Amino acid sequence: MASSTLGKVTKALLAPALALGATVGLASAPAHAAVWNSCDQWGNTNLNGYTLYNNIWGSGAGSQCIWANSGTNWGVWADHPNTGGIKSYPNSKKVINKTITSLGSLTSNYNVTVPSSGAYNTSYDIWDTDYDYEIMLWVNYNGAVGPLGTSQGSVTLGGHTWNVYKGNNGANEVFSFLRTSDSTSGSVNILPILKWIKDTKGWMGNETIGDVQFGYEVTSSSGGLDFITNNLMVSSS
Repeated sequence: MASSTLGKVTKALLAPALALGATVGLASAPAHAAVWNSCDQWGNTNLNGYTLYNNIWGSGAGSQCIWANSGTNWGVWADHPNTGGIKSYPNSKKVINKTITSLGSLTSNYNVTVPSSGAYNTSYDIWDTDYDYEIMLWVNYNGAVGPLGTSQGSVTLGGHTWNVYKGNNGANEVFSFLRTSDSTSGSVNILPILKWIKDTKGWMGNETIGDVQFGYEVTSSSGGLDFITNNLMVSSS
């Protein structure tokens, strides 16, 4: 199923007007020694420089609860039906607000525990401040999911080899980088990827990178599945 970024952006912006859906996730949060948890559709909080967001934005969603010990150690229990279409993108976000050329570095480490069933991807979602461009980095994926757009071949950048796709969802350009093999832990040097898009391919200019999100784009997780971010770090200079 193609990623629908438009839904992610517009649903988030409309969240205050959607009080009706604020209790979409009715299931109890799993038993974790968490400092924060929420089953609200748009539940969010700020912890040690990161914003956690439950973000159940797709149609036909089921229940989903997010918990966090910190902005870098958190997880989600999700029970979404086995139907097509992305239901949610629970994530942790780090604000950057620097142009590509002014960045000296932009790196991340990740360590996750993900289920062997269901349909989802574990991905970075990187946005410019105007939401004209979305750069997705899929570090693992499972089930009937796929990127938006057409294949642009493969490239080795930032410590990984990726299959690259380029598309447009009607609101913004989407550049998707799918790791050629699944990984549950590692580090990514994000800046060379941005420079490759800007300088080598000329697909965008010197954009201001607004934020780096990391989370799980869930299409189906029938019966309830756990997605755990054991550790995450995003740093820039």
